[in-house]
Amino acid sequence: MSGDKSKGRARKSDRTSDRLRYSLDYLFDYYYQAKKSEGRAENTLKTYVQNYTYFCEFLDERKIIRDIRNVTVETGREYIIWLRDEKTKFSDKCNVPDSVRTVGLLPKSINTRIKNLKTMFKFLHEENVIDSDPFTYLKNVQDIGRDIDVLTTDELRALLNAPNQRKYSDFRDYVVLNLLIDGMLRIDEALTLRKEDVDLAACYASLRREITKTRKPRVVPITKRTAKLLAELIRETTEFDSEYIFLTNYGERMQPNHFRHQLKKYADRAGIEKRVYPHLLRHSGATLFLEEGGSERHLQVILGHSDGRMTNHYTHLSDKNVKKNHDEFSPINAVLNKAEKSRKIIR
Repeated sequence: MSGDKSKGRARKSDRTSDRLRYSLDYLFDYYYQAKKSEGRAENTLKTYVQNYTYFCEFLDERKIIRDIRNVTVETGREYIIWLRDEKTKFSDKCNVPDSVRTVGLLPKSINTRIKNLKTMFKFLHEENVIDSDPFTYLKNVQDIGRDIDVLTTDELRALLNAPNQRKYSDFRDYVVLNLLIDGMLRIDEALTLRKEDVDLAACYASLRREITKTRKPRVVPITKRTAKLLAELIRETTEFDSEYIFLTNYGERMQPNHFRHQLKKYADRAGIEKRVYPHLLRHSGATLFLEEGGSERHLQVILGHSDGRMTNHYTHLSDKNVKKNHDEFSPINAVLNKAEKSRKIIR
């Protein structure tokens, strides 16, 4: 009799083990802990959670049990269609106007969600945690002819003129704007800068590995003008006795969402009709850097890209830059150079 009970307990344990083995929540946690142990940045880990939550929202809405055996390439394709045609931007918990809660994500956003899941399933398969990768043959959404609309120099100038520098909060935001355009930093990198991270005499900012997306430290050059603005802001915030540079009116470290809200206000005030967000300043700065003759290799170092192909994709050289380079280096210039030298002729 006792032998039967023992066997019964063993069989129950096997079933419990199977449930864990196939549970998507368990598998995601396995993946998350592995990436956390590898030292992935905090924001990267948050992105993993966010993208997995999106997928679970789809599964729950479709009443699909969170079991890896229920996830196939067809499930992935249905998920893409759901993201494109049904998913509402921003949840009800987000404090945003109803006007921005539009239905359907852009192809780039959809591909980001899919990429994260594909990476997770590939990792789990390579670790022999799952028998097969369900998203091996899942393709990205095509994004034909969509260009990133960077800000022009006139728009950037209007944006810089929008803050009222006589107010502390506006002046602080003005300094952030200058730093994002000049140093082409990510907003998280900028707002986590400490006073000891900037050398105002040498004009550079040192980004610690724990605040960069790639988890690699880098040094970003800034102009003397930006350095002077940072020095002025640091003097303004001495009373708060904080190690950080960008502080709220109450002396707390400024958060990215706070700046995003402020940036939208300045864009409206400047009369800019494009959708303006912090990363667009980085992108606009990178594009202008190249248009003004900056080296693509130097830009790669400033942006912190480990792969040059990322810089090529990121900057999207404008037609203006192509035209400028063509005018300077067109082969017809070499052909006509000697022929167009001044010479005396008789008509």
